[in-house]
Amino acid sequence: MSTQATAPAPSAPQPKTGSANPLVALTANLRQSGIYIAFVVVVALFAVATDGRSLSALNITNIVLQYSYVLVLAIGMVIVIIAGHIDLSVGSVVALVGAVSARVVITAGQPWWVGILAGIAVGLVVGVWQGFWVAFVGIPAFIVTLAGMLLFRGLTFYVLDNVSLSPYGAPYTEIASGFLNGLLGGNGYDAFTLLIGALAVAGYAFQQWRTRRARIAYQQVVEALPLFIGKIVLVGLVVMAFAWQLAHARGLPIVLIILAVLILAYTVITKSTVFGRQVYAIGGNLSAAMLSGVNVRKVNFWIFVNMGFLAAIAGIIFSARSNTAQPGAGNAFELDAIAASFIGGAAVTGGIGTVAGAMVGGLLVGVISNGMQLLGLEQSLQQVIRGLVLLLAVAFDVYNKRRSGTR
Repeated sequence: MSTQATAPAPSAPQPKTGSANPLVALTANLRQSGIYIAFVVVVALFAVATDGRSLSALNITNIVLQYSYVLVLAIGMVIVIIAGHIDLSVGSVVALVGAVSARVVITAGQPWWVGILAGIAVGLVVGVWQGFWVAFVGIPAFIVTLAGMLLFRGLTFYVLDNVSLSPYGAPYTEIASGFLNGLLGGNGYDAFTLLIGALAVAGYAFQQWRTRRARIAYQQVVEALPLFIGKIVLVGLVVMAFAWQLAHARGLPIVLIILAVLILAYTVITKSTVFGRQVYAIGGNLSAAMLSGVNVRKVNFWIFVNMGFLAAIAGIIFSARSNTAQPGAGNAFELDAIAASFIGGAAVTGGIGTVAGAMVGGLLVGVISNGMQLLGLEQSLQQVIRGLVLLLAVAFDVYNKRRSGTR
């Protein structure tokens, strides 16, 4: 009498929560979540040092308004860095966009939206120009954008005729200084702002859970469940505290809505599109990407077109914030964007980085700068501290790579 063996039912994939070595697991988790922990610690330290002034509703609103353009630049810069490039020209592009918009709106008397379209067109032309030299001629991005930094600054002086232009007028300046308040009512606070904050937390938690499930399905290493939950709770508390303060100030800044849309869009682009995967492939291993059929020239070209577009958005926000176009506008903005990307976890050798990390890195730079200003530290000391923060962030990245044996 024959018997039939029954194959065991396949078991559900079990999560891998890191190496058996606790030190290696801790290092991996710190690489993923360390920037969030550092951000909370820095916020807490400045809250204590300034007797709570850094967490006041007015100050938090000012941080959003003052550093929004840096965060927009950081979105584009982190994509450039992931691909293994750098862009030194974005500060000059910000100035040129503001100058062209001023000529259109102030000098020519055109509607505010025409000035915005003109500024975006300038950014796209700049992106096409630099993308051509990098992608199709083969000149390193460092040289192309260094030349662009000088070229576009000179064009800014030419467009403005070496003088400042102002004011743009209320419709234009509302982009960077306007607020949405009272849409859903509220007794002493703006309920709409709290609703948007809650939706942001829910969206973040859902996205993180989907990412974790996908990694488990592919037998990839994930964070331990308590650490994963703790990270979501921590981010949720920070976001809701932030929304609470905004709700008790002037409501939801319009520029924050613009920034949120860009963050969501580029998070999807970098994580869930072919273009995003190709950017990571080029930065991670250029030879392997070429052998895999990635059109490296095309991808590099669109990376710089995208950077030009985001630099134009940042230029419009900055000019709307200052309500003037100045020949020296945007000075050293590229350094802030680069610092935000590296502090947020981007690798100096490319292939690593996230939009979310760049945003937290940019906010960390903003909180540190704002806190030092509240403490009345001298400008020279502020520059020293910002430089040390950037150096330590890159050193942490290099240390992680040596621990994990990567390049």
